[in-house]
Amino acid sequence: FTIEVERSMRVLDGVIAVFCAVGGVQPQSETVWRQADRYKVPRMVFVNKMDRTGADFLKVYAQIKDRLRANAAPIQLPIGAEGELSGIIDLVKNKAFVYKDDLGKDIEETEVPAAMADEVAKWRTKLMESVAETDEELLDIFFETGELNEEQLRKGIRLGVLKHGLVPILCGSAFKNKGVQLLLDAVVDYLPAPVDVPPIQGLLPDGSEAVRPADDSAPFSALAFKVMADPFGKLTFVRIYSGVLQKGSYVLNATKDKKERISRLILLKADDREEVDELRAGDLGAVLGLKDTTTGDTLCVDSSPIILESLYIPEPVISVAVEPKTKGDMEKLSKALQSLSEEDPTFRVRTDPETNQTVIAGMGELHLEILVDRMLREFKVEANIGAPQVSYRETI
Repeated sequence: FTIEVERSMRVLDGVIAVFCAVGGVQPQSETVWRQADRYKVPRMVFVNKMDRTGADFLKVYAQIKDRLRANAAPIQLPIGAEGELSGIIDLVKNKAFVYKDDLGKDIEETEVPAAMADEVAKWRTKLMESVAETDEELLDIFFETGELNEEQLRKGIRLGVLKHGLVPILCGSAFKNKGVQLLLDAVVDYLPAPVDVPPIQGLLPDGSEAVRPADDSAPFSALAFKVMADPFGKLTFVRIYSGVLQKGSYVLNATKDKKERISRLILLKADDREEVDELRAGDLGAVLGLKDTTTGDTLCVDSSPIILESLYIPEPVISVAVEPKTKGDMEKLSKALQSLSEEDPTFRVRTDPETNQTVIAGMGELHLEILVDRMLREFKVEANIGAPQVSYRETI
């Protein structure tokens, strides 16, 4: 599922990395973190499952510093842990948020508990030091007064996240709805808006580099980052980088040099779909009606063509032979394989010229097992998979 992370990182402006308070940094976490580094995505960390036995917030913080080499700074501390998790201390506001129920709806903002005052003061000073280092002006204030107020801390954390790789760490329990509200507030306060990130770079037809700012008045440009088969037709997910995309308009697929018509535009919110007339710079949406566009293609206006930086697609690592259980399913199988390979660029299909077997390749056994399961569920094709045949040759 590397490609799902890869394409998300390519089009997102900010990321929340969720870690388990018991398991901490896992090997896969390191892979995903490196993917975020490749695309230079600003991020923050949410340490989840603080109500589980063995939860240790500071242990996870130490692992993030040590294994991920991240410039991490806690902006919250838990009040209690495991079954005793009763609230969260906001180090920026220097206030405690105590949860009165298990649904996370009844929240009381109070002063920091006296028993934790010393620990809170220690971590708040550490946070101030980390934040002061992001800006000369804040550093001067910190040296003169010895502290930063709430407004200066907010400004410094935001600047640190956007420009200097600062990673704020928050905590809570999503299952019990504790800390989720504070996390959403932190997304608004610290993660970038589309206008805060550098303009996207691309290549013009003559080979020279150009940029497209996140501005509605700039020439339209977008990146198709995912293709999904849908009962209504092929859904192409796009990230609009500049300009406005309107329903019923014609655009140029600069990667393939083909014109495409935008028949319908959709905003997806989890399982809900909302039809819209236009998508603006910074929006993520889906287009119905594109025929030739695949993952990584650039869409733009034909009067101002540009090819945006595509996404990195890793090479498959495992191959297996596939055949339908009944001969009559051969055509259905080839349609299913074509549809799945359009959706997932890390899934490759080829026919071995010597053995005439259909060979599929992917990122691992689980990846291929799930694709075979999808063939059965979505395309009603039962398939057998096995090791590819080896064609032996005699040598003299």
